[in-house]
Amino acid sequence: MILCITEKPSVGRDIASILGAASRHDGYFEGNGYCVTWTFGHLCCLKEPHDYTPMWKRWALGSIPMIPPKVGIKLIEDEGIKRQFSVISQLVEQSDEVINCGDAGQEGELIQRWVLQLAKCNKPMKRLWISSLTDEAIREGFRNLRPASDFDSLYTAGLCRAIGDWVLGINATRLYTLKYSPGRGNILSIGRVQTPTLALIVQRQQEIENFVPKTTYELRTMYRDTLFTGTGKVYETQEKAQEAIEKFKDEPFTVTDVQKKRGKENPPRLFDLTSLQVECNKKFGLGADATLKTIQSLYEKKVTTYPRVDTTYLTDDIYPKCGYILNSLNGYTDLLTPLRGSRLRKSKKVFDNNKVTDHHAIIPTGQPLPPLSETEARVFDIIARRFISVFYPDCTFEQTTVKGKAGKFDFKTSGKVILEEGWKAVYNHDKKATDNDDDKNTILPQFTVGESGPHTPRIAPKTTQPPKYYTEGTLLKAMETAGANVEEEELREALKANGIGRPSTRAAIIEVLYRRGYIESKRKSIRATEAGINLIATIRDELLKSAKLTGIWEGKLRQIERGSYDAKTFLDQLKTMVKELSLTVLRDNSNIRIEAQQAPQKTAKPAAKKPDKAGDKTSCA
Repeated sequence: MILCITEKPSVGRDIASILGAASRHDGYFEGNGYCVTWTFGHLCCLKEPHDYTPMWKRWALGSIPMIPPKVGIKLIEDEGIKRQFSVISQLVEQSDEVINCGDAGQEGELIQRWVLQLAKCNKPMKRLWISSLTDEAIREGFRNLRPASDFDSLYTAGLCRAIGDWVLGINATRLYTLKYSPGRGNILSIGRVQTPTLALIVQRQQEIENFVPKTTYELRTMYRDTLFTGTGKVYETQEKAQEAIEKFKDEPFTVTDVQKKRGKENPPRLFDLTSLQVECNKKFGLGADATLKTIQSLYEKKVTTYPRVDTTYLTDDIYPKCGYILNSLNGYTDLLTPLRGSRLRKSKKVFDNNKVTDHHAIIPTGQPLPPLSETEARVFDIIARRFISVFYPDCTFEQTTVKGKAGKFDFKTSGKVILEEGWKAVYNHDKKATDNDDDKNTILPQFTVGESGPHTPRIAPKTTQPPKYYTEGTLLKAMETAGANVEEEELREALKANGIGRPSTRAAIIEVLYRRGYIESKRKSIRATEAGINLIATIRDELLKSAKLTGIWEGKLRQIERGSYDAKTFLDQLKTMVKELSLTVLRDNSNIRIEAQQAPQKTAKPAAKKPDKAGDKTSCA
């Protein structure tokens, strides 16, 4: 008998149907030589401190740092979990071969491996690895089963992440709580990812609060109903700017240069999870967690591909399938008509095998749409339009730059005219999606070098503006790029390797900060509470709260996943950091006290969670 283990009962039903395992039993399907059973998220967790020694159950500074010589796992205390695990264990014992059909990602690998480890599985193992849940994708996946050993490094990376978060989170949370917030139930939650994220928010807030606006004055002049801006110095006072105007106001304005250049704008990149969350937050005000739930639902309804991805590229083998997917998109006939009758565009900015590891960008599957909620329909629409747009031509435009002179003072103006909309036609239904100052057709009069005439100078005050508070969308981007303010897509892609957290966990991290009372929401912006500000001020260990340095740790975890970095080295470094952190805090003689109230107000919906690994006190992601 071949045993298949999925991560959800719904996926189990789909796979059982395809394999012909039609006989339903308590906790599994059977038939045609197969048994199909399932977990429901995490059945196992890392052992809690008191599982290693009773001394660690009591919160005491003398017990820190708590670093077990070998980290173990256990079954989560839940009767339903115990019953399902018993079913799995019996089926493992009876099987000749096991196929891991968990979600094709790091967490999915960890969930299944832990269960099989506790079930003492020593049977031959294979791995089903698919990017969508369509019937054809499942059939193709079973035709191309891979050795389980191919994913050993993926499991190792997930294990290192879990152990690292446990070691740091347990110790730092107890350490800071006991040292700076003594009192029953007043917990200061510290984590490898949540703390640097909070630090980003606090830093931005302090920059805003300490911002001192500065007003300067620049010269402008109106010539032939066209506004020209001075290219020279700006002036600190209006009086000095007026003195400058007096020097050239009676001089004619002369055109000195006219340049026309053609340019093009590529279609936007396909979505990874983070960019999808950012877009949904910007367009619909949808929170990161709500977007994740929605795209997960679309995936389980088989209409979009695997969502927890961090790449915006497709592999070459997807290209032959794109025509079918496009033709299956009902409701987009007008947009698809220009693509018919010619070979689909294949851009290196879309198809690149070297930029894809486990999964490709989020795209439609081509399956007929079932009934969708309003939110699901909205999210599916932006995924479908983004997919359609990458096969459209570039948007082409003409940029005109005109330079002029009045006396000794230089001025210039520019205008941009869209020549061919190209991919922008896909978004004509929603002008907000493409319209900004750079996109508008700004048509300039015809200017000739050497022409001259009267003009009207003026003074334009310019006041510096503070940075904006983070929204969930902009915070996700900051986490992805380790705090770097990056708009350019290729640079953003390069910084992903060292981002804070993973695409699948960032939404949950933000929710944790809400629940802990460290942040709150005000008119869609995220603000740090007094407790959050005080906590970051108290933490003196830069690695614990630095986005960039924590991003380096994320980069090492990715290297472990690729098999290019030693897991033991990673864990040894993290344990050393925890020991040094403990010494630093224990030596602190200050009388700092931080009051943290859990969830002071309902600012956001709590994230839907799989069973908590070790309760709130050990939440340390």
